[in-house]
Amino acid sequence: MLSYFLIGAAVGALTGIPIGPVNVAIIDAAYRHHLRRAIAVGLGGAAADMGYAALGILGLGPLLLAHPSVPPILYGVSGVVLVVYGILTVRAQPVDPAGAGGAAEVGRGWFWGGFLLGLALILLNPATLIAWVVIVGSALAGASQGEGIAAAIGVGVGSAIWFTVVAHLADHGKKVLGKKVVWLTRIVGAALIGYGLFSMARAVHYVVS
Repeated sequence: MLSYFLIGAAVGALTGIPIGPVNVAIIDAAYRHHLRRAIAVGLGGAAADMGYAALGILGLGPLLLAHPSVPPILYGVSGVVLVVYGILTVRAQPVDPAGAGGAAEVGRGWFWGGFLLGLALILLNPATLIAWVVIVGSALAGASQGEGIAAAIGVGVGSAIWFTVVAHLADHGKKVLGKKVVWLTRIVGAALIGYGLFSMARAVHYVVS
């Protein structure tokens, strides 16, 4: 069990390294809000990674993706969410933690707002499910159900560790850059819009192909 948990943790951390929507959203949360919200976004993404890994282990992932209407719907919804979120990010200003706005935000469910965002960015992306089905199928062939679940939990832990590291690095960068950080939030917003348009294009490709 322990060995499968450690394998899952290593895979979860390594698959989080490529820059994707969750990493970008974590950077935005650290720059525009605060470290705790950035960590919450990462925890949401890690929970979704663990869930998709479990679906792959239990064999439900291929059944879900077997319905041709599912991937384009998820890609389309994901694209719209990312574009809207990106536009809001480009237009928004960083929150001053010392001011009234920052204090109010901390008191108004900052954790669940960030957690649900990270969760949605993974769950709405069918490419993530496909990736986990492939990874699980190749790396955990022959594993028992219990060993597979241990690996899925490890995936969640590994992803959470990586996303927490990204949050701390982004928070450190915010402190170094000071007021110039507003330009980075705009770049982050533009990246989110780009991801969203790409996801919408994939939805169209599924429909017309």
